[in-house]
Amino acid sequence: MNSFMSWIGGKKSSRDIIIPRFPLYYEKYIEVFGGGGWILFGKPQCSREREPCNDFEVFNDANSNISNLYFCVREHSAELIERLKFVLNCREDFDRIKHIISEKAEIGDVKRAAEFYQLIRYSYASSCDSFGGKPHSMWGNFPLIEQASRRLQKVVIENKDFEKLISAQDSEVSFFYCDPPYFSTEGYYNNVGFKTEDHERLRDSLKDISGKFLVSYNDCPEIRELYYGYEMYSYERLNNIRQRFDGGSMFGELLIANYDLNERLNINQQISLYDLEDNNGNV
Repeated sequence: MNSFMSWIGGKKSSRDIIIPRFPLYYEKYIEVFGGGGWILFGKPQCSREREPCNDFEVFNDANSNISNLYFCVREHSAELIERLKFVLNCREDFDRIKHIISEKAEIGDVKRAAEFYQLIRYSYASSCDSFGGKPHSMWGNFPLIEQASRRLQKVVIENKDFEKLISAQDSEVSFFYCDPPYFSTEGYYNNVGFKTEDHERLRDSLKDISGKFLVSYNDCPEIRELYYGYEMYSYERLNNIRQRFDGGSMFGELLIANYDLNERLNINQQISLYDLEDNNGNV
């Protein structure tokens, strides 16, 4: 399913590359830098095919406006939609509510969630910074909000620093998916407080965990050196941040893991070959 919101650095275009490279087995899925949640909403709810599913899922974001929005989508979707029915797509209204991104959101604040969602939908490239000035029907988002509310019912929503979250949720059956602000792009993310030195702190938080991790990064020498010795897979995708100035711009993306990134792909290929042989009558 699709996410109900877009966000800077969202993984909508990459989830068909990322999700097939999840580990074969885990019981706890923790999305450390949740953002738009495209991986959470795109992944199967169960990590194991053809087996009973009891997976435990956590969505975390250090931006309190995002975590508050997710909480309100899960718990108060009807009230949130009611507040969004008659919002205005205009610069004056956008500028009026823009200040909320610098204020701490309280969990359960539906009014704040509605205003923050308005900023996301009516800003350029979901930046919450500049007015987009493009036609958009807010009502077209309501089915996505309702669908997301049902999907999030058993998801734990957190608003923690990544180091504290990883420490609290680590176990032998935990799988952490991390999509941090990319190296040298930290300033694009509002109300996060992620600094250059936090890249090293993230690496240190992951290196001795009992569970497994997958990290998405921009492919650059600094990150390759920082994670030297780990499994890596590189590919190219559209540069969402540069689209405003350089349409069609591409950049290298890097997946980093502490497990074999091809293990699920290899198993699925083996299953497909077995099914093909079976259908042809050759056992």
